Amino acid sequence: MHRSYFHPAVKPYLISLLLLLAVWLSSCEGSDTMRYAKDEFNPSEHVPYKRAATLIEALENPSSRWVDSVFNSLTPEQRIAQLMIVEAFSDKGPKYEADVMRLIKKYQVGGIIFFQGGPVRQARLTNQYQAAAKVPLLIAMDAETGVGMRLDSTVQYPFQQMLGAIEDNGLIYQMGAEVAEEFKRLGMHVNFAPVADINNNAANPIIGYRAFGEDKLDVTAKCLAYMQGMQDNGILATAKHFPGHGDTDVDSHNDLPVIPYSRHRLDSLELYPFKELIKYGIGSMMVAHMHIPKLDSSKHVPSTLSKPIVTGLLKKHLKFNGLIFTDAMVMKGVTKYFEPGEAEVRALMAGNDILERLSNVPKAIQAIKIAIARGDLSQEEIDMKCRRVLAAKQWLGLDNYKPIELNNLYEELNPAIADSTNQILAEASITLLRNKKHLLPIKQRHKMRIATVSVGARRNTMFQIEADKYARTRKFIISRKATAKDTKKLLKKLKNYDVVLLSLYGPSIRPSNSMGYSEDAKAMVQQIFKDKNTVTILFDNAYAINQFPGIEDSRALLVAYQPLQHAQQAAAKIIFGRLAARGRLPVTVNKQFEYGDGIRKEKSLLAGN
Repeated sequence: MHRSYFHPAVKPYLISLLLLLAVWLSSCEGSDTMRYAKDEFNPSEHVPYKRAATLIEALENPSSRWVDSVFNSLTPEQRIAQLMIVEAFSDKGPKYEADVMRLIKKYQVGGIIFFQGGPVRQARLTNQYQAAAKVPLLIAMDAETGVGMRLDSTVQYPFQQMLGAIEDNGLIYQMGAEVAEEFKRLGMHVNFAPVADINNNAANPIIGYRAFGEDKLDVTAKCLAYMQGMQDNGILATAKHFPGHGDTDVDSHNDLPVIPYSRHRLDSLELYPFKELIKYGIGSMMVAHMHIPKLDSSKHVPSTLSKPIVTGLLKKHLKFNGLIFTDAMVMKGVTKYFEPGEAEVRALMAGNDILERLSNVPKAIQAIKIAIARGDLSQEEIDMKCRRVLAAKQWLGLDNYKPIELNNLYEELNPAIADSTNQILAEASITLLRNKKHLLPIKQRHKMRIATVSVGARRNTMFQIEADKYARTRKFIISRKATAKDTKKLLKKLKNYDVVLLSLYGPSIRPSNSMGYSEDAKAMVQQIFKDKNTVTILFDNAYAINQFPGIEDSRALLVAYQPLQHAQQAAAKIIFGRLAARGRLPVTVNKQFEYGDGIRKEKSLLAGN
């Protein structure tokens, strides 16, 4: 028989005390005293989180104990801020860092996109920013070539045009996997890559070498390999720039490009890679700032702010259920016609989930609150987007956030496998376009005199150093801005040599849209093309071939796409027969050099090597 251990007179007081305790506990809901809203634990309601196989599955039901708890701890204004990612640099000093910290503490923005700086500095800042955030921050980077695209002292992989020359897409998967490991080591979660644009316009000022090429099947296969390499290893990939930024001659950073093509053309070409990436589980998409009258006739409206494009085409027609990011909201493609605040409201109305790189966070939040009050947006829409962002954060492991370990960071961001991968990628990409009278491999005769000329270099290049391993050469260096006096002097010296290895470099490690050669320097290289047994190697954007009339007169011509160390070494190996040429042009440069061109051999050019 049940027996009470409390005197009957005590029971009313005990019940009152329990009721008061319950009221007090409920009043604590949403307070900052328990970070990440851990104060709502109820054993009877606790269901362990089971991570979905893909982000898409996680977003289809954006509710879990953690998501619900965090969501309920946020004010309506903070839910808006969760839809915003702000920029951060680790090389701009304390004042700049304090401004970013203010946005995190005051508004509780949802994430950060890091740009230039150093790995240790960025890791320290990430730890500080995460410690200050009420909700863990989503950390992103626009790192198409890995973290080395933004950070010093880290690995940079090739741009996508160089990768487009490679036939083995398994190598690109491996690169994606290594990029993912580097991202995780730096506490990052989202890479704004791959570029899924089909680049079929040689005059494109912004995509060009950033795209895999002009063939929709090749572009798609390589995008899938890169995406799967990252996502199989826990990093969210982002296809960009939807619905396709390849065929334009306007940079959306500086103006609003207009894409005049019909829906049929877009369906058959530009949209193809995006459709396939959606089919195979891409987790997020970035929408470009482009005006496409055939999809949305509203005057000057970029695709980012277009409901027919974001909701109608991407979400409804293509059935994409992943996260949708805007391209940077500071770009002229959106700011030229829309003020800060109005642009962000329109982007959310269009169907985007996350606003990237805002110019004015408080103004945007205020404008969105006004839009909700007048009925252009609903709080329910904002709440659902916020839940989706939180569900993505949990899927990416931010419900168990841990600070970045700083020890051995540099060493672990520069593993030996990354160097090996870069070597393999370079060796598979070098493209041999001319080899008249089988000049290559160079067969050294007695007393053969070989000159190596690096145009655009400041010191002996890696190509020249590597060439010296296989033959005795004389090294020459000349500026891209060379004068008539400089070029005349060099041309006179070259008359004494039997073979000239002429390597052409642009202004930086990045491929160039303009090589920036002086007229005298151009005239000099044109003379070398004609006069000698010349092997020309272009260590730059394949489209730059068009900047050198007469380049086809070279006895041999190789395209190496970038001046990366391993590309320079691989080019020298091919010239001297230590390596087979396997690359093929991923784009049509002109009538003489078209997509798919490339003299390829299964074995190295010298027997026995």
